Amino acid sequence: MYEHDKNLVLIGMPGSGKSTVGVLLAKLTSRDFVDTDVVIQGHEHRSLQDIIDNDGYLMLRDIEEKWVSTLNLENTVISTGGSVVYSEKSMTNLSSNGLNIFLDVSLDTLMQRINDYDQRGIARRPNQSFEELFEERSALYEKYADITIDADQLSQDEVCHEILKRL
Repeated sequence: MYEHDKNLVLIGMPGSGKSTVGVLLAKLTSRDFVDTDVVIQGHEHRSLQDIIDNDGYLMLRDIEEKWVSTLNLENTVISTGGSVVYSEKSMTNLSSNGLNIFLDVSLDTLMQRINDYDQRGIARRPNQSFEELFEERSALYEKYADITIDADQLSQDEVCHEILKRL
């Protein structure tokens, strides 16, 4: 088993199951759970979509970097926002005491799961399609992944068990 004080960091596209799997994985491994989107919203006192609507997607990425690059956690499952991989500073911090686990889900599956693309608080360029975002981010997730889980046809419980097997 991986060192118990290390963090398990879930990265992947919106809709890949990071938050749901994160809660289950935290219970299974006796770790705390932190969702970085919730951290941001708590510190900023507004939703991710509100930040995008009023300040733009680049401001959301800057705010995300501000909070994620300074997280100092141990023994925690961390569910990250899908755009965290744009920040080398954030990824360096997360990697310094954690194992990055990429929940790889196909574009078709993600499109079935995400019905509120324009209102979900996704940091993306104006008029950027979900397909374009998927292509752009996939290479970054692969770059930072210590472990890649093909989560496309798995239930959340099966994803957790696959992660545990790989640890």
